Amino acid sequence: MSNLSDSNKTQRNRFTRMCIGEALINLMQQQDYNSIKISDIVAKAGTSRMTYYNYYHSKTDILEDYLQEIVAEYLRSANDDSIKDKIGGFQDYEHILHALNFFDEYASFFLTLVNAGLYSIIIEAVNRFMEEQILPIYPRSVYRLYYYSGALLNTFLKWEEHEKKESVEEIAEIIASFTS
Repeated sequence: MSNLSDSNKTQRNRFTRMCIGEALINLMQQQDYNSIKISDIVAKAGTSRMTYYNYYHSKTDILEDYLQEIVAEYLRSANDDSIKDKIGGFQDYEHILHALNFFDEYASFFLTLVNAGLYSIIIEAVNRFMEEQILPIYPRSVYRLYYYSGALLNTFLKWEEHEKKESVEEIAEIIASFTS
């Protein structure tokens, strides 16, 4: 997990970190993850090695940080007053629909990680989200949350891999039917 302190996550340097993240993701879509060098990333991002090492210790740190930014944006979107009133509990149809639509915007990122054999980065982030964001609000067995998050993630990824043949509403209905 990336150990960026809050002071290292200022809005000013967020742009640099996102450039580094997007550079790595772009490179991963073109070549094998293990063959990507730090010099490739910094050249693609238009930054220096020193800047890279100011934020990260490894390529995994980059991906974890990028995913944390996506989750932070998701939290902001779910707490937006115009949406907040429309969605209920985290397992309600409207909330599931919102989550699927939101994460669909980042489908390329998620599928790139999966195709690189880095599914574990995604599931760890989802589990951490459940522990830190959901469990305090909706107390229940943490294993029930792991079950739900794994099912939700797997369904989302398979839907994306199968080129979204079903509508997002159909997928949300299917998921919601198992949670009631």
